[in-house]
Amino acid sequence: MISRISGKVIAVGEKHVVIDVGGVGYKIFCTADTQGRAALGGAASLFTYLSVREDALDLYGFSTQEELDFFELLISVSGIGPKGALGILGVTTIETLKKAIATGDTSYLTKVSGIGRKTAEKIVLELRDKLSAHGGKDARAALGSESDAVEALKSLGYSAQEARDALRDIDPSLPTNTKVKSALRLLAGK
Repeated sequence: MISRISGKVIAVGEKHVVIDVGGVGYKIFCTADTQGRAALGGAASLFTYLSVREDALDLYGFSTQEELDFFELLISVSGIGPKGALGILGVTTIETLKKAIATGDTSYLTKVSGIGRKTAEKIVLELRDKLSAHGGKDARAALGSESDAVEALKSLGYSAQEARDALRDIDPSLPTNTKVKSALRLLAGK
């Protein structure tokens, strides 16, 4: 119904932005990444998904069509709602999530994405065939490396969310120790 919104950002909340379009402000839920790109007072253009429920009409916004497409894949899994899918998208790159699902790495999904084991298994079961092109031995190694980096940062006193946020900006192909060092530099600069 509403597939894209372009306008001026008039407010930025904890998990949403408000975009003024022709005098009407649309509250759009989005990931921290998308929210970070939407500067207050600046122009923004988001691909959107309209969630219709009995008691609410909610808009979810995405910077790219790929993010929207993956979001729609996630909400096609029984038991995953729009807010849950947005939470999963907010923790790491889409490419990394696709690899984890395609390789059946539920431990990665639970450690990095912060979802429960049963939910991770359900996501893998329902989406694995659709994403199998992203699998393979190299994908498993990269996911294990990122999971190890999260655990290393947690052992140094950072929260899982802080660790995931820092690792999101680091090249996933790097070795674990290099990822941890780079993440520490990012975290120290904040």
